[in-house]
Amino acid sequence: MERFNIDKIRADFPILKREVNGKPLVYLDNGATTQKPSAVIDSIVRYYTDMNSNVHRGVHYLSQISTDAFEITRKKVQAFIHAAEDREIIITKGTTDGINLIATCYGRAFIQAGDEIIISAMEHHSNIVPWQMLCDEKGCKIRVIPMNDKGELDMVAYENLLNEKTKLVAVTYVSNALGTINPVGQIISMAHQYGAVVLVDAAQAVQHIRIDVQNLDVDFLVFSGHKMYGPTGVGVLYGKEDLLNAMPPYQGGGDMIKEVTFEKTTYNELPFKFEAGTPNIEAGICLNEAIDYINSIGLESIEAHELELLQYATEKLSEVSGIRFIGTAEHKCSVISFVIEGTHPYDVGVILDKLGIAVRTGHHCAQPVMDRFGIPGTIRASLAMYNTKEEIDVLVAGIQRAVNMLI
Repeated sequence: MERFNIDKIRADFPILKREVNGKPLVYLDNGATTQKPSAVIDSIVRYYTDMNSNVHRGVHYLSQISTDAFEITRKKVQAFIHAAEDREIIITKGTTDGINLIATCYGRAFIQAGDEIIISAMEHHSNIVPWQMLCDEKGCKIRVIPMNDKGELDMVAYENLLNEKTKLVAVTYVSNALGTINPVGQIISMAHQYGAVVLVDAAQAVQHIRIDVQNLDVDFLVFSGHKMYGPTGVGVLYGKEDLLNAMPPYQGGGDMIKEVTFEKTTYNELPFKFEAGTPNIEAGICLNEAIDYINSIGLESIEAHELELLQYATEKLSEVSGIRFIGTAEHKCSVISFVIEGTHPYDVGVILDKLGIAVRTGHHCAQPVMDRFGIPGTIRASLAMYNTKEEIDVLVAGIQRAVNMLI
């Protein structure tokens, strides 16, 4: 915690100085997207000012420096998640794109009618719908790991779901709706005993928890740049090299080709085989700055600060009459979801907005989770490294005011 200087960190994020509805901004919607430090914002300006050019194609100077910068990001990501090779890092549009790539390329090639795919009851829609689409096409079946009232996966039920028909397990590392940190290492190990491959959705984890893909022995892992203080429109798919090599390409054109004739196309090698067309170059390059920024603070320091905030917020919010937390798992990330008796989450969210407080309300693109708890939605405060206990106090006071107005 010695390096964690909250005042300096907050000064690095210019948007935190602005007002909303005449009030100082209290931004607590980091699960949806995080704010960007000046280093990332400046790098976007620098890209368009100094090096804007397409990558992997030109021999001219600008194309070469853009290509070099783009490939530096790939190396940075490799180190950030401890992948064995940089060719195992596929630059995508984001988490959803990465999951769809695996459903399309691995699913169509290696999953057949009668096979089973296991997901969990706390998945975001992006880790449900692509598998449903695959099942509609191939005739395979989805099995769902249930969860208890605290929002923890039933690992005994998971063990009972695994069998020789299980070909793929796709689970979230951290629930965006509940904050639950799932035991992905155990999930992966158990799946591998049945020969199934495992995809982990790390969109809500990679900015909070240090991830080592080799230590986890995960087969595929996906995440988004904009949830880790980087630009929108860029993300990462990590895949084991042998699996990526065995898969057919995702889309055709651009970098994914090696040679094309009207009779035949030879596909490029990894990672370019899965990077058709012109990528989001600016975002790809500037993701590098986001990783550097996280590393400069230190994930362990970030995790400790956010855990302290989570405990403080949980304690303070518990004093609100009629509050019911949705998601009380023993192992949680900095996401607090709740409902307040006699109010609708949307109404509370609107009042908080008038007070300059940004939270997320609704089903959080996780409708099955809401159905599990018998509610239409929640109020969600999701915390990041730049949030403070003072902001938690403002949130609690705002909620008290909303409750007084609505009940």
